[in-house]
Amino acid sequence: MTDRELFDAIKSAALLRGDFTLRSGRKSKYYLDKYLFEAQPAILKELGERFAREVTPQTTRIAGAELGGVALAAAASMASGLPFVIIRNAKKGYGTQKMYEGKIEQGDQILLVEDIATTGGQVLEAAKTLAEAGCIVQKIVAVIDRQEGARENIEAAGFVFGSLLTKTDLGIDD
Repeated sequence: MTDRELFDAIKSAALLRGDFTLRSGRKSKYYLDKYLFEAQPAILKELGERFAREVTPQTTRIAGAELGGVALAAAASMASGLPFVIIRNAKKGYGTQKMYEGKIEQGDQILLVEDIATTGGQVLEAAKTLAEAGCIVQKIVAVIDRQEGARENIEAAGFVFGSLLTKTDLGIDD
């Protein structure tokens, strides 16, 4: 799939117009519904392959935050051959009561994948969970950067940030 084909497929599947409140609390005239593009096999497969290109020889695991990052981490895992972990939004009150699911080892080098980055709040929480577990977050890569401060916030927190595409790539203007 070419860049343009991917951009068009995501825009066609997931771009909604109207009045929306984002996770960050901001208001927006457009919404990119991650579940609408993540649920499309051709798009998900392509995203997994593109995330796999971000893997370095030092990368030992892929991680994604629940819920939107789970399918992306699984697709990247399948494309790269590396195991993945799921970072929880909150500790469950039963079983192991961990903030993550899957196996993590001290010193793991993690590629943390994200769906849509607005301010970067959720993915920064996931990165903190990984760091507290003794991992090194090599890079945070989002499918879409809404270009509303995520890059600046993530980099200010000391992480490397990248995105597969931006709202500009999708031809979205506010």
